Amino acid sequence: MTTTRPMRADARRNHERLLGVARAAFAEHGTDAALEDIARRAGVGIGTLYRHFPNRHALMNAVFQDAVTDLLARSRELARADEPCAALVEWLRAIVTHAGEYRGLARALMSASCDPKSALSQCNDPLREAGARLLTRAQEAGAVRGDVSIGDLLQLTNAIALAAEQNPGDPALADRLLTLTLRGVRT
Repeated sequence: MTTTRPMRADARRNHERLLGVARAAFAEHGTDAALEDIARRAGVGIGTLYRHFPNRHALMNAVFQDAVTDLLARSRELARADEPCAALVEWLRAIVTHAGEYRGLARALMSASCDPKSALSQCNDPLREAGARLLTRAQEAGAVRGDVSIGDLLQLTNAIALAAEQNPGDPALADRLLTLTLRGVRT
């Protein structure tokens, strides 16, 4: 049996400082922000960053856990909605919004979905399960084609977020693309 010791107070402070700086750096520079700069701005060495977060995806996973928690909570609320298809659409819109919040996040999520060893799978796997429940309800209601998979829908939402990221002058692009996509999955 492996027991995890609680972090020392200084290690906990470093961890929290790294998360705060990474969140700001990802917002300002995208998810490709230099890890060395994040460590320096947090007042720690790069070795300390890697002790807490062994790679970029582990840091991204930690930064985005609050958003993932919110998306999972929203999926549980929507699972009780009277209109399963509308619930699925609303949740997919929230996914597109999340993936578009940080430049590079949609691309990272797309690549992580193909790599089960990626630390970002800790974000993807629960979202995939939550989305699958919403999709199944919509399919059982006869509103969505039976051959549609949650994997395909999540890849499409990330692709839409990526397309919108490449066209910042068109703030309505993501919603238009999602609407077009969803017309194709309905029965």
